[in-house]
Amino acid sequence: MKYYLNQSESFSKTISEYDIYNFAGISGDFNPIHVNKEKAKKSIFKDRIAHGILVSSFISTVLGMYMPGPGTIYLKQTLSFNKPVYIGDTITATVTIKEIIADKKIAKIETIVKNQKEITVIEGEAIVKLP
Repeated sequence: MKYYLNQSESFSKTISEYDIYNFAGISGDFNPIHVNKEKAKKSIFKDRIAHGILVSSFISTVLGMYMPGPGTIYLKQTLSFNKPVYIGDTITATVTIKEIIADKKIAKIETIVKNQKEITVIEGEAIVKLP
């Protein structure tokens, strides 16, 4: 595959209660803000929210499966968690190539996750080794 500046790809998913409990089981993060409806109602978020790392993992889905695609190696990722993601939210992770270091086969990639209201919930930058 040929890569170029501003090349972009996205992946969307609706976050379910199952996703949150499954991630809690895998990660061991059973923080009540994620899994306890009554306690979460008393929080600043007023309801359960998805784990930030669960939501950000869909950036990896795009990088590893779509663009640059299979064979991509993550070298670095920065993340800012701007807004919560709730059960039932549909998120879209988008990656955009911002710089290519051709001789090293490395790309700097803008990473953004938005919800169904087009609000940026996570943003950051990835550095990857191209396949």
